[in-house]
Amino acid sequence: MDFTDIETWELLSYVVTVIGLPFAIIIFISDYRKERQNEEEEVYQRLADQYSDFQEILLENSDLRLFSKNSSKRKLTNEQIERKLIIFDLLISLFEQAYILVYEEKMPPHQKRLWSTWEDYIIFWVKREDFRKALPKLLVGEDPDFRKYILKMVAQSKE
Repeated sequence: MDFTDIETWELLSYVVTVIGLPFAIIIFISDYRKERQNEEEEVYQRLADQYSDFQEILLENSDLRLFSKNSSKRKLTNEQIERKLIIFDLLISLFEQAYILVYEEKMPPHQKRLWSTWEDYIIFWVKREDFRKALPKLLVGEDPDFRKYILKMVAQSKE
């Protein structure tokens, strides 16, 4: 091997280092972000499936009229009251799980988009008088930040 071959190989190694390494880093970071976004969307989809399952529970318990606006003024039997509290407890657990897995104070736009659906669900439910009345019992032992968030949503719903 003469001196020019060594210089050529050295030049090529510099080119790989200067161009190839940053390019590989950029691809790695891009793939990592895509994978993270896919994982976030997968978490969101699992939560959405759980809410869909919850809606089936509501349908199975349609006698409680949990989608009716004036249902809190209806006289319920003890058994219906207990079922309603259990359903509200399931809902709070689902909201807490969504809060812990998705919510952050400062969210990137795609995460805000995912959270906004959950916020809509929460707003719908905290506007219900019977749900608000059950909250003191339902929030016992829940995550403190989640509890603050729900109470903030309750306060905003009354405005």
